[in-house]
Amino acid sequence: MESIKYSKIQTIVLVALRLVVGYHFLFEGMDKLFTPSPGWTSAGFLLQSNWLFADIFHSLVESSIILTVIDFMNIWGQILIGLGLLLGLFSTWAAYAGALLIFFYYIAIPPFVNSYTFIDKNLLELFAFLVLALFPTSQIIGIDLLINKLKKRKS
Repeated sequence: MESIKYSKIQTIVLVALRLVVGYHFLFEGMDKLFTPSPGWTSAGFLLQSNWLFADIFHSLVESSIILTVIDFMNIWGQILIGLGLLLGLFSTWAAYAGALLIFFYYIAIPPFVNSYTFIDKNLLELFAFLVLALFPTSQIIGIDLLINKLKKRKS
């Protein structure tokens, strides 16, 4: 992999963004995981879907098996994406996965259906994930850097 060269302030800001977004996703996933009985479910969110794909999102709630899979993937997706960003482990993959997950949140309940704005917190976080994917820092500070150093030693 080519050497990444950012200025000191660019590195600090990009690493801070990675840590903040990683913490947010890890916290959200852990919060869902440890929600007291009967536990967290995405059913309420999916039933609020109000745009082009609303029928698809609504139909996902009809099967308890599909809903259980969606809930599992959502919770563990958020936890693993958050950990990947915080630790700098596969952080580019984690950032793309986070962008995809947030994209689904955005198209399920876009802000422009009920107002005149296209921008909401989901769209902002989606772009933050894209910045993190396109300007990776885990090769500068993170476990990915250590993995690459070990690979170079072996070869």
